[in-house]
Amino acid sequence: MRDFDEMTPTAGGVRTHYAQYARWLQQQPGPAMRAKREEAELIFRRVGITFAVYGDADGTERLIPFDLIPRIIPAAEWQALEAGLKQRVNALNHFIHDIYHGQDILRAGVVPQHQVFGNAQFRPEMMGIDLPHRVYAHIAGIDIVRAANAAGEGEYYVLEDNLRVPSGVSYMLENRRMMMRLFPELFPRHGIAPVAHYPDLLLEKLRAVAPQGAGDPTVVVLTPGMYNAAYFEHAFLAQQMGVELVEGQDLFVRDDVVYMRTTQGPQRVDVIYRRIDDDFVDPQVFRADSGLGCAGLMRAYRAGNVNLANAVGTGVADDKSIYPYVPRMIEFYLGEKPLLHNVPTRLCREPDDLRYVLDHLPELVVKEVHGAGGYGMLVGPAATRAEIAAFAERVKAHPERYIAQPTLALSTCPTYVESGIAPRHIDLRPFVLSGETVSIVPGGLTRVALAEGSLVVNSSQGGGTKDTWVLEK
Repeated sequence: MRDFDEMTPTAGGVRTHYAQYARWLQQQPGPAMRAKREEAELIFRRVGITFAVYGDADGTERLIPFDLIPRIIPAAEWQALEAGLKQRVNALNHFIHDIYHGQDILRAGVVPQHQVFGNAQFRPEMMGIDLPHRVYAHIAGIDIVRAANAAGEGEYYVLEDNLRVPSGVSYMLENRRMMMRLFPELFPRHGIAPVAHYPDLLLEKLRAVAPQGAGDPTVVVLTPGMYNAAYFEHAFLAQQMGVELVEGQDLFVRDDVVYMRTTQGPQRVDVIYRRIDDDFVDPQVFRADSGLGCAGLMRAYRAGNVNLANAVGTGVADDKSIYPYVPRMIEFYLGEKPLLHNVPTRLCREPDDLRYVLDHLPELVVKEVHGAGGYGMLVGPAATRAEIAAFAERVKAHPERYIAQPTLALSTCPTYVESGIAPRHIDLRPFVLSGETVSIVPGGLTRVALAEGSLVVNSSQGGGTKDTWVLEK
């Protein structure tokens, strides 16, 4: 079956929501588009929109390739996606609260206890801590893919839930700015929903989960520092929200209250949007050798004097071995059928699943449970016999570390590459914000696999990004 293409149906022609843009694109001279691409690269480099690749011998900073051709989503399609995303994140927040309190879902046998208590991201230190509005995943990046169903139509699936420190929203915002700079005439014509209000919405959600009694809450962004891969995003979001960007050394705890050092003296901090992992937030509780966090932070957290976004221990719900149970969570906590489907997933820790996976490795995508960024995975159809054999031994040695999924033919979207305009595989990461209510800016970060035939969209693996247009009508 042919890949589902976002712009061009199998029978030919152009999908209705792309029609106006396709006519415009056809009229653009090749040299003009190349000049626009060079202009975008120059501006991104000048602004410093880069990311770090650890262990990269060629240097620590790279540009994420930006594609000039947007991914367009019609209004009705987005409304259905938005409803499914809100439902899913709502259920995930219920789940995380439950496992650190009554553990009803475990006692009911809906999720096996060993999948939670044996999970490296489960934090017993969070037991019994009550958080404002019971929100744990304040910022969630839900990875969505689209593939052709039996009827040849595109169907959305959730590929992954990113609930710890999801990144990429700065690229969503900068991609939009770039498109508006390069092609300002397109926006009034198409009626494209805005995304520029994301920082304001994020700040609103963070202030909404401040400790009780914090009349004018102070919010900060906690970064590991300038050598972190996503440092640009940390600095960008702090600047856009109008809050301080701090490192662990800028904070201290006195009488179970967190303060920030300023030139005017200590200032109380109410909410910390932390961009560091659990292990590093408090050397008195987690890794004693951490210089990235703040000693005593967990005491202040437990006392209810500060809130962390995202919550410590949230990662237990974005583990790939928990992912297969999310549809059951939705039914258990909300009494609803899931609006968005998972990709069918086999847990290699289960003997029957393990046998199937080992027998079908050439057909499957196998991932490490704690893996990220496209690393530690096998794409069976693209692997050699030797690679498959070696990976099989790794799975046999530690089956509990792996899951397997069918190889989905991710949808394609026209992309401007060296040879001209050609289809490339894409995914979508919408950003779901939870506070007193759940909100989503329309769209998200569309990532694109620039290598022909590749299904790996991660920037660290050579992927690029596109602007995502959600049509308002």
